Amino acid sequence: MDLAAIEVFHYQDKELSSALLLQLNSLRRDRVFTDVFLCSDQSEIPCHRNVLVSSSPYFRAMFCSNFMETNQTRIRITGITSSSLSSIIDYVYTGLISITMENVLPLMQAASMLQYGRLFEVCSAFLQERLSPENCLSMIRLSEILSCNSLKNKAKAMAMESFSDVSSSEDLCELSLPELLGYLEDDTLCADEEQVFETLVAWIHHDPRARRGAISDLFKKVRLRFIHPTYLFQFIANDPLIQSSTLCTEIIESVRRLMFSVNSKSPSDTAVNLKPLWVAPRRYTCSETLVVVGGRKNNEQTSREALIFDENSQTWQWLAKLPLRLYKASYVCLHSVLYVLGGLPTTATNTPRQASSAVYTLSLKTNQWRTAEPMLAPHFAHQSISFLHFIFVLGGLGSDRCVSNSVERYNSMFNQWETMSPMPEAVLHPAVAAADQRIYVFGGENAMQNPVRMIQVYHISRNLWFKMENRTVKNISAPAAVIDDKIYIVGGYTRRVMAYDTKTNRFTNCANLKERRMHHAVTVLNHKLYITGGRYVTGHDLIEDSDSVECYDPATDSWTSKGTLPYKLFDHGSMALTCVTQTLAKS
Repeated sequence: MDLAAIEVFHYQDKELSSALLLQLNSLRRDRVFTDVFLCSDQSEIPCHRNVLVSSSPYFRAMFCSNFMETNQTRIRITGITSSSLSSIIDYVYTGLISITMENVLPLMQAASMLQYGRLFEVCSAFLQERLSPENCLSMIRLSEILSCNSLKNKAKAMAMESFSDVSSSEDLCELSLPELLGYLEDDTLCADEEQVFETLVAWIHHDPRARRGAISDLFKKVRLRFIHPTYLFQFIANDPLIQSSTLCTEIIESVRRLMFSVNSKSPSDTAVNLKPLWVAPRRYTCSETLVVVGGRKNNEQTSREALIFDENSQTWQWLAKLPLRLYKASYVCLHSVLYVLGGLPTTATNTPRQASSAVYTLSLKTNQWRTAEPMLAPHFAHQSISFLHFIFVLGGLGSDRCVSNSVERYNSMFNQWETMSPMPEAVLHPAVAAADQRIYVFGGENAMQNPVRMIQVYHISRNLWFKMENRTVKNISAPAAVIDDKIYIVGGYTRRVMAYDTKTNRFTNCANLKERRMHHAVTVLNHKLYITGGRYVTGHDLIEDSDSVECYDPATDSWTSKGTLPYKLFDHGSMALTCVTQTLAKS
């Protein structure tokens, strides 16, 4: 016979194993060939040794080693209830088991003891599906008792992500000091620094006699650089716990001296233990996101809309609307709060009213607009810039509709406005940026609508201006933004993009825009420039409104499209605001 011609058919009976289990279970129930009884409480469960040995390393060691149980017909299983043991034996013979909140814990303990690993992890998955901010800390405790890493990791992740809810639970107050320190120093903790402080205070007050001495260790975990100065100096500094600690008060005073020095680079030599605290990074969960607000929408009316870009879905979400329509207001971000300053209030038909000195604020945490301390004088078509804990408002038009060279400064530490030295030249629509303790005002136009070819520089700590004539500067209605030591001026009735090096006082040309652009907005996200909306000049010298979102990468000197806004927009604000969570209330 030709062996090569023989055909081989490999058959696998996929139902054999399950059918065999069913037959073995039937034999067990009828006590056929059963050779051992597992005893718990007052019950006895007949089994086959070979089935138990095949299903668990625990029983393999018991019956295949020189233990006394090898020859016994009745084995007492301690520490496991009869119902749990019966459920596990049914699972061994059938592969089926019912898990409830009432029996999951004794089942996990039994599965762990008897070394049924898959059943143990199934119980863990059952508990993971029922995790909540209210029970996740208890689940962590339970996972440590059961040595269940999968449950512990999932519960710990929820505790970090839902810290706002977890921090108000009674379970948090039961944490040990090392456990609480572990949470507060973790970069992935989803909380702002004010909440971190409030959490440690609540923990101490739960048992003040035993815990008061931990205040300095806990306070070092608060990243003071990212706390609003008003909250820091009016609330935290006056807290009795902080005042009771010499180290805490020294840290607060060091921050105060740093703020007054108007020096953002490093703390003073006298700052006690401040430097490692001050340079601590923002928590990873505090990511910056693009927010667009106000402006002229579809060239029809002044917009009250505020939008936030959702990175995950690549879509725009609506925030709460501005309280009123404002024409040519200014927009700035300070301490993760959006400020809308001044502007010309208008009606739905764009009928102008008197210029405003009002200031409105929006926090992503509350998604509610509030009024803040008003400016000293009304402004519209002005420029605003933030630096450390200050907001500077420069020029624009006042109540008399004349071009102004005035400068006002808002001190968020004391919630006060004050008049500063005026600009040497009054200009409209310049490009403005702050870098290296200075404010740079590039170009713009004068009262006769002629381009101003100069750079005006304001030294913040000295309250002094000086100006530099520069023929390279010729921009109107162009925004500016800072990356590293360079100020990027984008467009301004031109396609040109320039980078000004503050160290060398030199301009370099960057990749051009696609069209001549003006009245657009720019902000910095992840070391890149994001340009939104504006107006552009077509090839036929017509002016059109834009809804584009474009990104410039200085590392590659290139532009890429990032989609579009929900509508065409110009004269708006664009900021990078810090989000602790992407869950926002819809307006």
